[in-house]
Amino acid sequence: MTTFGYFLSSEEHSPKELIRQAKLAEQAGFEALWISDHYHPWIAAQGQSSFVWSVIGALSQAVSLPVTTAVTCPLVRIHPAIIAQAAATAQLLLDGRFRLGVGTGEALNEHILGTAWPPAADRRLMLEEAVEIIRELWTGRLITYHGEFYEVETARLYGLPEQPPPIYVSGLGPKSVELAGRIGDGYISVKPNQELVDAFHKSGGAGKPAAAGFKVCWGTEEEEARLTAHRLWPTTAISGEAEQLLPLPRHFEQIAQLITPESLKIPCGPDPEDHLRGIQEYVDAGYDEIYISQIGPQQEEFFEFYSTVVLPQLR
Repeated sequence: MTTFGYFLSSEEHSPKELIRQAKLAEQAGFEALWISDHYHPWIAAQGQSSFVWSVIGALSQAVSLPVTTAVTCPLVRIHPAIIAQAAATAQLLLDGRFRLGVGTGEALNEHILGTAWPPAADRRLMLEEAVEIIRELWTGRLITYHGEFYEVETARLYGLPEQPPPIYVSGLGPKSVELAGRIGDGYISVKPNQELVDAFHKSGGAGKPAAAGFKVCWGTEEEEARLTAHRLWPTTAISGEAEQLLPLPRHFEQIAQLITPESLKIPCGPDPEDHLRGIQEYVDAGYDEIYISQIGPQQEEFFEFYSTVVLPQLR
């Protein structure tokens, strides 16, 4: 049976607001949480970007839902040995309900330390090495690691859960999906694409969960909701390599000038059939977990709408 969760947007909402939304999501009947991990928002209008690990600690005390990072990049900004420690602590706080979602990241967040942003092929190799280090540290042994990209010197994690968290790996193209199937305990995407899910299963992901997230904008008027979505998340219409290569929010704002409200292919407005059709695309693509994020300030109204109208029809 498909799990329907809520996608917390660290780029759009303050940390306290994220905790409030998580509580509303649990009360509304959502079964799990995703949370994004960013240093910068995509555009300045979103206006937020809190440190995800602090928020996860607060979530562990506020709700009883599973939490997945969607996604953390353990390549440049934070060394994989530190991510291993952070994820182990999150698993302890969440009593085994944490999943570490990882990916190859974006220059938007990772360029900040002045390190050159590697090409995609190198980032995939770095991610594979990072996941290996993380799993090695989760054994509780004293680890020394001399890899192609990372060094770990006599490190040991002492605060370890009984079971390490599963590692879900994101992938938007065939090479990253193959990597997800080969090294991941699950798959993460934002595309309702059955070919990607099938490729994950064929690459070693058979029997493993596939999870996807997408955005909606509930509102009493479709046109107004679409304008809100366009103001805050025009980046949902950006595809290709630009997402991974541009370093600053203003660069995404420049691209967003080419995007019209009508070009946003997301459910907007009060029609439940529009929202159900959007969700059904991901169900039909074969995802086991689907996470929905409401754009804009009308969070209470969104959760009421989904609690009373949308989620009952999905189940």
